[in-house]
Amino acid sequence: MKMELSKARSRFPDAKSIHGAQYMVVMLCALCMVVDGFDVQAMSYAAPALIKDWGIGKAMLGPVLSAGLFGMLVGSVLLAGIADRIGRRPALIASLMWVAVLMALTSIVHTLGQLVAIRFIAGLGMGVVVPNALALGGEYSPKRLRTTLVMVVSSGYVIGGVVGGAIATFVIKPFGWTGVFYSGAILTGFLALLMLILLPESLQFRLLRRPNDDKTVDLIRKYRLDDEFNQTEQSARKESALKVVFGHGRTRPTVLLWLASFCNMLSAYFLAAWIPLLMSAIGFSAGASLLTGMAFWGGGLIGNYLLGYLIDRFGYGWVMFANFVLGGLSIAGLAFFTHQPEIAVLCIMFAGFSVFGGQSGLYGIAVVFYPTKGRSTGAGLASGVGRVGAVLGPVLGGYLLSRSWTADQIILASAGPTLVTALSIALLSSISRSDDPCAVSAPSVGTQS
Repeated sequence: MKMELSKARSRFPDAKSIHGAQYMVVMLCALCMVVDGFDVQAMSYAAPALIKDWGIGKAMLGPVLSAGLFGMLVGSVLLAGIADRIGRRPALIASLMWVAVLMALTSIVHTLGQLVAIRFIAGLGMGVVVPNALALGGEYSPKRLRTTLVMVVSSGYVIGGVVGGAIATFVIKPFGWTGVFYSGAILTGFLALLMLILLPESLQFRLLRRPNDDKTVDLIRKYRLDDEFNQTEQSARKESALKVVFGHGRTRPTVLLWLASFCNMLSAYFLAAWIPLLMSAIGFSAGASLLTGMAFWGGGLIGNYLLGYLIDRFGYGWVMFANFVLGGLSIAGLAFFTHQPEIAVLCIMFAGFSVFGGQSGLYGIAVVFYPTKGRSTGAGLASGVGRVGAVLGPVLGGYLLSRSWTADQIILASAGPTLVTALSIALLSSISRSDDPCAVSAPSVGTQS
């Protein structure tokens, strides 16, 4: 049987086409990211109605708005790696059910303290969903299109934010702010049920657990996936997930990936939170300020798709480095073109393209860099460190405003983290092309094979 498995693996070329079942897995994983985008934005959409209903001040909602992000941070770091022990499928289904229940319970709380607690606990579940949806989507994608499809999965986050706004528009008037969370609970619960029926386990995970499973071999033939169970995977089978993440020369690349994710999310969420307000302070009309926010997120959606194609064609190194340099220059350029609206909006669109599209690319690096045994742990840790930047970004903007910085100065300062991200990618790429042992397990970071 072992000889048959070895021969079978050696015969499988990289996929020239994608089987329908692979599309189904990618679609389900993308829907998980839609839930992520909906969950992150839900409280923002419900906030005006909640403030009116409870008779509270806007500032009092600050802890509520950050509680979910902080919960995702903790969940990504402490809980996402559980999938490296029990499998991607059960971890995703259980965490989605968890989020659905907590969304429903959000609608029955009566105090701000309860609201903060329940949003934090819901965030723990989303911290498990995100890295494992990305990992499973990558594991069912052929090597030739892996980055493109991982970034398609990741783009669900932006779509989820848009969907959340559309749902809020229809449900808040008849049902109040609670309608947003009841709707989210129903949709998330339905997705969990759909995944319980349709979602298969990662084939790479099954090979780790049952390397002689005839059914797994048949599925590999059917889906024509490239060989993932190489020498690196074999050597990682008996190691702990943390040993896989930090061992065999992966410590320096892991730290660089963390730095890149932290700095990029710091810049992304800083801009997402403050761009409309900063543009308004400069003199943009209310409508034009709203347009800048739409351009920022719209650019991010385009970046998800176009960068994935470019990375699969040319490799991570130069594409990601050039992307973040472009992002830094676009943000800095915005500070110099604030009185030319057309150019300013174009700069904001390119900034969104770079930071949101680039974040999906960073997720993609985590998916291809770590062996199966440590993939969820590695992706979860990188996501968790990035979430620290996401939490600090809006806070940093408020601090700079309190120090009487001008809008131009604040925008210019926000370009710094993006350029640090570019430097981190350059260093990570140089390591992957060196004789470092980790280069064996992450060839795609430097040049695409």
